[in-house]
Amino acid sequence: MFDVHYHLIFGVDDGPQTIEDSLAMAEASIAEGVTHIVATPHANDTYKFDPVVNRERLAMLQERLEGRITLGLGCDFHLSFDNIHDLYARPTRYTINSKQYLLVEFADFGIPQQITEVFRNMMGMGVIPIITHPERNPVLLQEPERLVDWIREGCLLQVTAASLRGRFGPKSEAMAHDLLRKHWVHLIASDAHSVEGRSPSMGRGHEALVEKYGQETADRLCIRNPGAIFDGERLPEQLRPVGIHGDEGHAKKGLLSRVFGK
Repeated sequence: MFDVHYHLIFGVDDGPQTIEDSLAMAEASIAEGVTHIVATPHANDTYKFDPVVNRERLAMLQERLEGRITLGLGCDFHLSFDNIHDLYARPTRYTINSKQYLLVEFADFGIPQQITEVFRNMMGMGVIPIITHPERNPVLLQEPERLVDWIREGCLLQVTAASLRGRFGPKSEAMAHDLLRKHWVHLIASDAHSVEGRSPSMGRGHEALVEKYGQETADRLCIRNPGAIFDGERLPEQLRPVGIHGDEGHAKKGLLSRVFGK
């Protein structure tokens, strides 16, 4: 499995604070069948995002793990004014493995109306936004219909694995499964921060998907889609999302053409 949203690097944000903590997290992921992790430290007003430090510490971890797991580098990109303008100038500073996919996170207290235009601009410059854990965002829990325009524009959705079994409460669990039933979700990730708190959970997430949606869906969301994202490739063919495309014009201009090349 591929886990592409993961706070693995020690001492840079609210994830692990020591190299031993990072290694313990990686060992837990290896034990549950994860073969690739993207380390995604926060880039926000609280935690300084330093690509040089991130690369140095990731290399230290990769060396200690002796090739038993493959590590990549990305960012948990908060949609602030400063971040967005720096992204326009230096997109590969933030994208997963310096390719085209970018994890984006909304603030809990509000989502500006102009964010659709921001996503459109990102897509125009070849950056594909992956909206992280919409099922945990207080605004989107109240207004999930706001996701429709962003999916039409070509954004992808990532649900947290632990949400599938209620780790973040019944409302988040219900929304996660509603998004899955409508085929709006493109990948599952753990958003792990520690071994004992926000722990790695891809194995449990994959099991939950198999139980409720079948092996094909579980493998698509935990292996094939995030694997393509890790490598910077187009996603394989997806199930058509329910309630997104009102006509074929929307389909041609949005998700199908921009992400799948159709």
